[in-house]
Amino acid sequence: MIGWDVGGAHLKAARIERGQVADVLQLPTPLWRDLDSLVSGLREARARLGLASLHVATMTGELADVFADRAEGVTQIAETLARALPAQLLLYAGRAGWIAPAEAAHHVADIASANWHASAALAARHVPDALFADMGSTTTDLVPLRDGAVVAAGYTDAERLAAGELVYTGLTRSFLMSVADRAPIDGGWTPLACEHFATSADLHRILGTLPDDVDQMPTADGRDKTTAASRARLARMVGRDAASLHDASWSALAQFFAEAQLRRIDDGARLVLSRAALPPNAPLIAAGIGAAFLDHLAHRLHRPMLRFHDLLGAGTSAGIDQCAPAVAVALLAQERA
Repeated sequence: MIGWDVGGAHLKAARIERGQVADVLQLPTPLWRDLDSLVSGLREARARLGLASLHVATMTGELADVFADRAEGVTQIAETLARALPAQLLLYAGRAGWIAPAEAAHHVADIASANWHASAALAARHVPDALFADMGSTTTDLVPLRDGAVVAAGYTDAERLAAGELVYTGLTRSFLMSVADRAPIDGGWTPLACEHFATSADLHRILGTLPDDVDQMPTADGRDKTTAASRARLARMVGRDAASLHDASWSALAQFFAEAQLRRIDDGARLVLSRAALPPNAPLIAAGIGAAFLDHLAHRLHRPMLRFHDLLGAGTSAGIDQCAPAVAVALLAQERA
């Protein structure tokens, strides 16, 4: 069985054999350009993961600019998956269960951006009371679990944004002017350039907290993925060149932005927890490429932290954390079978 998570920027997949995760992968598939990246990504993933008798998929890629709206996105992604995967395919529709690709157009609201629900639903089977958090490249999901069930206030993106359960900040692809509107430089506050000069990947690269192989998109300026190049991109955000300050000053500025990211996630988590009434010892379950960063959130919330892969008895596997929705849909579908 192979589980798929079709995002707007990445394709993630997980192969399950005898109830265990046998392999996971993440590939860059920038859907905002066209569907070709998804087609080629599926071809590459299938070559590595091999054949399967059942494929199950979830998605967030229907939001990509290439589609006129979510309905078009859901149906075109479903059709693309059905053509590329020569076996039975089911789509995860969250509250509506499992849907055949041919029925996708009738369940758009259930299928669209439901990958968070799959991960949280699997986590709830292992830890009945918890706050599930998945920090990806672009967004962070915050989902309360109580009595073994997902008790989110929202389901659609719009509902989840309003409820604090979807925070638009991620480990690698967030534009820095979305994280803060000013920054402390030389004892004063400097407004930021509202330009795509740098991303959150630059922050975490400067700080040494960027996991290997998770920054799969080109840099903002198309230059190298080195610490020095990241400092240069960060400097442009405050109208400077990297040589104008010492490296320690740029590290301090990167830390400021990382703290601003964390504050945004913390605000969302506290809003969620104010409704969910979780026990004070209920843990934070961290997933996504930013799972390690979420350790800071658990510390702030005074809660123990578990990694998503801990729930599966999978040892130290960052790949499972990074591909949590793909792993989750496959394991949930196995339960169904």
